[in-house]
Amino acid sequence: MGLDFSDRVAIVTGAGGGLGREHALALARRGAKVVVNDPGGAVDGRGNSSAAEKVVQEIEAAGGIAMANHASVTDFEAVQAMVEQVMERWGQIDVLVNNAGILRDKSFAKMDLADFRNVVEVHLMGSVHCCKAAWPHMQAANYGRIVLTTSSSGLFGNFGQSNYGAAKMALVGLMQTL
Repeated sequence: MGLDFSDRVAIVTGAGGGLGREHALALARRGAKVVVNDPGGAVDGRGNSSAAEKVVQEIEAAGGIAMANHASVTDFEAVQAMVEQVMERWGQIDVLVNNAGILRDKSFAKMDLADFRNVVEVHLMGSVHCCKAAWPHMQAANYGRIVLTTSSSGLFGNFGQSNYGAAKMALVGLMQTL
């Protein structure tokens, strides 16, 4: 049977595709109400799409409960608004899966500092923003589970991913401290 998330509410960032989508679908299959957060766009963070709505439709078609949210995790006020929307609608936040991420791969010598900063903003600061917004609600409920998504690129390095590796290793430090 596996884990039962009935009566639980989960926020999954970057849930419009890839691993985030899989996390959202798995939580919903196990009974969680799921916030599918994704501003839309490609893996580089550019563009726009209705990816979050598509995942919500998949969850609802399977009998689950979900809502889409388009906040960028880089915007703390938008993240706070998302958390407040969840609290108003469902009254709790039990699980936060910080999965949002972008790639801007280039060798360090050729990488623009803006691309370095953007990757750190989404992966690291996006996770910080989401944790900071959800934390008081989890504390008040004396319950909460937070997942941070890291990578072997942070632990071991990977050519062309100095920005991604730095952000992912920073998440390990955040996770160990929280």
